[in-house]
This record gives sequence, C-alpha cells and structure tokens, in this order.
Amino acid sequence: MWNGAISPRCPSPPRWARWNSSSDAVARSALDSFPRPAEAAGVPAASTPVPVRPRKVALLIETSNAYARGLLEGIVAYQREHRPWSLHLAEHGRGDRPAAWLADWDGDGIIARIENAAIARALRPLRLPIVDMSAARLVPALPWFETDDAAIAQMGYEHLRERGFRNFAFCGDSRFNWSNWRQEHFERAVRAGGGTCFTYPPPPATAAKREAHPAIARWLQQLPKPVAVMACYDLRGLQVLDACRRLAIPVPDEVAVIAVDNDALLCELANPPLSSVIPNTRRTGYEAAALLDTLMAGGRARGETHLISPLGVATRQSTDVLAIEDPHVSRAVRFIREHACDGINVTDVLRAVPQARRLLEARFRKLLGRTPHAEILRVQLQRVKQLLTETNLTIEVIAERTGFTHSEYLSVVFRREVGLPPGRYREQHR
Repeated sequence: MWNGAISPRCPSPPRWARWNSSSDAVARSALDSFPRPAEAAGVPAASTPVPVRPRKVALLIETSNAYARGLLEGIVAYQREHRPWSLHLAEHGRGDRPAAWLADWDGDGIIARIENAAIARALRPLRLPIVDMSAARLVPALPWFETDDAAIAQMGYEHLRERGFRNFAFCGDSRFNWSNWRQEHFERAVRAGGGTCFTYPPPPATAAKREAHPAIARWLQQLPKPVAVMACYDLRGLQVLDACRRLAIPVPDEVAVIAVDNDALLCELANPPLSSVIPNTRRTGYEAAALLDTLMAGGRARGETHLISPLGVATRQSTDVLAIEDPHVSRAVRFIREHACDGINVTDVLRAVPQARRLLEARFRKLLGRTPHAEILRVQLQRVKQLLTETNLTIEVIAERTGFTHSEYLSVVFRREVGLPPGRYREQHR
C-alpha cells in the first residue's frame, strides 16, 4: 500500500484512487472478474520459461598432439557458435582402453577417435549418437570424419616436385592405416609425374620401437641422392632428420624432408626446421560437431565418410632448396618465387635470366611440367590462399599484395584455377 512517500517517478495518487482496505479489496475482486486480453483471445497466460538442459557430450580424444588439439578446437568453436554443450573431456591417451564410466554414462552424444578394438567394443552397445574421427575405422556403421590423405599426399608431392626433385621416397609407419593410405597416394602421384619412388620397408613385427632410428638411417644411406622424402607425420619427419644428421647428409641439399600435421613446436625444434603439410583439423572437428548436433536432434547418418582437404604447406628450411640442375631454370624459378607477388610477367623473368623465351619455356616444361607464366600464377595463388585463410584482409588488399591489377581480376582467375570464389574458399578453409 502507498505509504505517502513521494517519488519523482511515482506522483501522489489522486484522492479518488485512495481506497481504504475494504474498498480496495472489492475493487480488485471486480477487476479480476474481467478476462485478461490473452485469455479473452483464447491464448493461455504466459508461464515462466523452463531452462533447456545443455546436451552432454563426451570427447574421447587425446590432447597429447597438435592434430588432436586442432580437432578439439573445432568442436569448441562449433558449440560456442551454437547452443553450448556440457562437454566431458576425460583423461585419454591415444590407444588407451575405454574408461569404466563409459558403460553407464547418461549423456546425449559422443565424438571419439576409435583407435583400438576395446574402445570399439565399448561404444557399439551404446544407444547414443556417435561420430568417429579415427582413420582406423573400426566401426564402419558410424559416420566418419578424417583428413583427406589423398590430398595430403598430392600436396606433399607437388611441394617437393616444385623444387626440381626427380627421386622421391616415403617414410611411413605401417602400424597406422592413414600412413599406408598416404604412402599409396604418394607413390601414385610420383608415378603419374614420371618420377621414381622408394618406400621405407616396414620393420619386422618383433622389432623394438627403438630400432626404428638405425633402420631409417640404413634406408637413407641406400637412397640415390638428391632425394625428396615425405614422412607420414611430424614425429617420423624428426626421425628422418635425426638420421641425416647422424650420417652427415646435408639437408635439404642432398635430402629434402616434408612431413604432415604442422605441429609448430615439433617442426621448429627440428634441425633444420621441418616443412609440413597443414591438415585442416579445426574444420574437421567443427564439421564433426555439427553432424553430432544433427544426430542428437533426431537426424540420421549411417556410415557416411567426410574427408576434409588440407590447408597448404608450411615451408621451413628442410625443403628450402632448388634441386634443378639447369642453371637458367633454377635462377628463373628463384626470381619468380621472390618477385611473383610484385606483379611481374614472363618478360621480367627474361630480363633477369637472359634466354630465348621458347627455349626457357621448353626447359620449364621438361623440368617442372609447366611454363614460366604458370609458375608465376601458381606462386601468386599460393600466397592468395595463405592470406585468405590466415588473415581477415579484404579481397582488394589481397589483390594488391599479390600482384593482381584489381580484385575483380583476382576473383576471376582464382575461380578459374581453384574452382571456388575467394570468399567461399575462405569460409571452407578457416
């Protein structure tokens, strides 16, 4: 009841409105007898909204390597952009047996890297949506997300071939499906390009893990030089570099090495620093989370395969070389790589490396499989892709920084060569 205090926002009520307690009750009763507008319209009165319980999602993904942490970053990014989940990230190592809590877990969904038969057996009976992110593919009925190993192998091969190598080798780890797939695709790419490929023979099943280092060293000694080696992942790449150092083999002049995963810490700790293919782990995790969200909402997906393309190559000292015997082509390639984004053309290349145009083009085709003009464009587009994925620069600024006359021309060329407009490429590769 009004107590006589005066507020600037609540002026004193008029005399006719100052009811005594009995008349006040009667008035309220009379007012309550009239239907409220919502009720009169047949609409039930509003009630207090019931808070929605966040979905509980378990993540059976290790945190010990950059690849897996990239997957987790993508999952976190998805749930932050949408309705947040209650995430359960248990202490879990690659190849660990499943934790006991999993059998009675009352969650809504699971994203897992199913790396062994024990985890597969633990997950099969669960009546929950599950998305697999392991190349082992031990439960084929589940939807599956993985990096595109064919694209990774092709990207590694092209990076090495651009440096003029004709001898290639692949150093894998036969314990892992993804390593075997990458080796097969790498061999296929080398054969298609007319090169020669050597592969690291799998050690005997009884061999101890510590025996890998001397075995790799013996294998490297037998390879023809110069040779370009692709390692199945960064740790294997470090082992190759270590063997080269022990054998006093110059890197990258005699042996160039590229690996996969781009674990920045490992790659920079290597001597020399290790070049590496960059898998798009963040997008892989993001897309897996999006599919799980659909499944938890009642959608369906059985045994679908989703392969995510890599982002590019992080070039470091281990492949920073031109193994091109022709001095004219070698000088021309180096000039192009240093100045392609300055807006140069073939005439500028010929000024730097005096040579008949037809002769230089013939030598380029023989050694690199493309013309000087195509090499200029390739270097420009590589830089465009890097700026699209790693920065927020506008297309106009990117065109200016990569030697294109204007953004419209860049968009036309990019779409013709890549198959996507620059904006769409940025969306898909970030």
